[in-house]
Parts: sequence; structure tokens; C-alpha cells
Amino acid sequence: MTARRLRAAAVTGAVLLLLAVLAWRPCLSALGGFLVKSEPPRHADIVVVLAGDYSGNRIRKAAELVKQGYAPKVLVSGPSGFYGEHESDAAIRFIIRQGYPASWFIPFPNDSRSTREEARDVAAKLRELGLVRADIVTSNYHTRRARTDYIEEAPGIEFSMVAAPDEYFTPEGWWKTREGRKTFLLEWLKTVASWAHL
Repeated sequence: MTARRLRAAAVTGAVLLLLAVLAWRPCLSALGGFLVKSEPPRHADIVVVLAGDYSGNRIRKAAELVKQGYAPKVLVSGPSGFYGEHESDAAIRFIIRQGYPASWFIPFPNDSRSTREEARDVAAKLRELGLVRADIVTSNYHTRRARTDYIEEAPGIEFSMVAAPDEYFTPEGWWKTREGRKTFLLEWLKTVASWAHL
């Protein structure tokens, strides 16, 4: 390699390294931000809380929507296997201890093991109840994938996908904590699997 080519390769490498250093945060933020596809709540027949949150943020967000008058009740989805009970029952007990009235919450125990299965089960339950408009609450990082699954699996149901905050995941800083990194990687794996219908 000639000296001229060596210098050109070194300059090119230095420029690429500088670009990588300058662009890594925006790139990571964009990858995290892609997972979030939420909407403001709308007045609905019911609020639906999706399963899979063990911090209580989803059900707290749903309770606040009822308190603000967006819907009269909350349907709380929850599969079995949560220490021998359905997650929906544990979530409702949790929110009642926070001071919200039990009459606001309808348990929806089910055996779904994926967001797609849960979308089918929730849509069937809403049709059984004669409801067609729902605010669906899930964690911010889960909104895009959940929205796609509900569009495909719940035709005829009008919904807004409402984001509940997550204590570890924000698009602008998910890489700063171990839990944030785990959440990001797992959600991207599930998103790709969903695209492939796996």
C-alpha cells in the first residue's frame, strides 16, 4: 500500500470514527423511539390494560384515565402463572391499595402467551360486552408492536394505544441502565418475531 493510500485510509477511518462518536446517541435514541407508537387517549367505552407489567404503571395509567372521565371502567387482562394466580387479580388488588375503587376494574383472566393472542382474546371479550371503542394501555416501549397486533387481530374495534411510562425505558436513555438495555433488546426481538409471524 502506498503512503498516499495509507493516509487516505487513515483519514477515512478517522472521519468514520468521528461520525460514529457524534451519531451514536441519536442512533440509539432513534432505535428506542421506533418502539414507541402511542396516541393521546380518546373518550371510549372502556380502558384495557395489557398484561406484562409488574411495576403497576399500566394499571395506574388506566385508573387515571377513568378518573379523568375517558371511560367508565377498566378491563384488566392477565394470564395465569403469576405465583399461582392470574396477573389481572394481582394488578387489581395493587390498584385498590392505591386508593382507587374496586368497582372501576373488571378482571379478565386469560391464557394468552403473546400480545397477538391477547389481542384476539381482548377483542372477543369486547365484542361479547358489546363495546367497540377502547383506550388500550401498555408500556411505552410496547406500543408499536401492540398497535400492529391489535390492528390485525381486532378488526371492528376502534382504539387508541396509550403509553404508560416505564421506569427503565425512555427512547432518549434506555442504554444507561441494565434494565433499560434488557427491555430494549427483548422488545426488538419480539418486534422482529412479530414481523415474521413467529
